[in-house]
Amino acid sequence: MSVKVGDIAPDFTLPSQTGEPVSLKDFRGKKSVVLYFYPKDDTPGCTAESCAFRDSYEAFTEAGAVVIGVSADSPASHQKFAAKYNLPFILLSDTNNQLRKLYGVPAAAFGLLPGRVTYVIDKQGVVRHIFNSMMNFKAHVEESLKTLKEIQSAAI
Repeated sequence: MSVKVGDIAPDFTLPSQTGEPVSLKDFRGKKSVVLYFYPKDDTPGCTAESCAFRDSYEAFTEAGAVVIGVSADSPASHQKFAAKYNLPFILLSDTNNQLRKLYGVPAAAFGLLPGRVTYVIDKQGVVRHIFNSMMNFKAHVEESLKTLKEIQSAAI
């Protein structure tokens, strides 16, 4: 299965960096969700991408969105990563890659690396935008903010 724009985002429950379970349905009707899948904590590309989300965090909150990062790292690894780079958002631990498979996130680099894909999900749970790029880290943030602005202006 591969999630497409216009689909209802599949619900999930995974542990966060604090060990607390987080479900997509917790945000339904309340906030848009920027769900970004990344390969691994504390690697150069993933750090650049996560810090780009951190640096624009205020813009995401102003746009009525919550940012959630997902990788196969453990909650303890996420906790260290978040503390080291002052990441103010949720990091979820998808240790067996079930969520990655559920969303159909493709592998990159000849299937050796988990892919880097961002999903923008509106308050109703509809996937409004999908961005897939292993190397253009900042574009994940730019594309997400652009989509959230479009969602906001359509709601006015």
